[in-house]
Amino acid sequence: MTLKPKWLTSNRKTHLVSLFVRSNGFCVYGEHNCQFPEHHYEVFIESLIDDWQADDRQQAKYDWQAERKLMHSLNEKRLPLRGRFNNISSEIWHSQQPMYYLEGLGMDGLKLKPFAKVKLSSSYQHLYVDLGDSLRSISKNKKRKAIRYNKPLPQQANDVVSQLIWEAVKHYLNS
Repeated sequence: MTLKPKWLTSNRKTHLVSLFVRSNGFCVYGEHNCQFPEHHYEVFIESLIDDWQADDRQQAKYDWQAERKLMHSLNEKRLPLRGRFNNISSEIWHSQQPMYYLEGLGMDGLKLKPFAKVKLSSSYQHLYVDLGDSLRSISKNKKRKAIRYNKPLPQQANDVVSQLIWEAVKHYLNS
């Protein structure tokens, strides 16, 4: 298996072949007794390839700069930034965060009842929410898959669990 160079695109390959056919392997400008070695096909295509490689490097540099600019731009003025966020972008980011993150489901070894481990957003605090009999309608196999492999629960059960977690988080934050 031979690897073709990165600079060799189909258009460039076609251009090299047409250049060779037109020049018959001699002067690329069509002179029969050409006295300039840089006009001969072999020397000419070496400089042409060097130009193509330089163009490719320049294009890759521009692409990387554009991608980097897109990744890091918030379309804000850059003057009074302090730290990672300014006041406006911090408010936007915090308003888009959910109240909690469901980290997983489990079974309480003492009560043999399901519970949910929930992390409060913008905090290191975790809550363990007792789900009671909310998963009783689900088969044992689906409960095990949800607990062990973080598989999704059926929609109806998921709504009930989300409601229980929401009420527990609201109660914790209000107390």
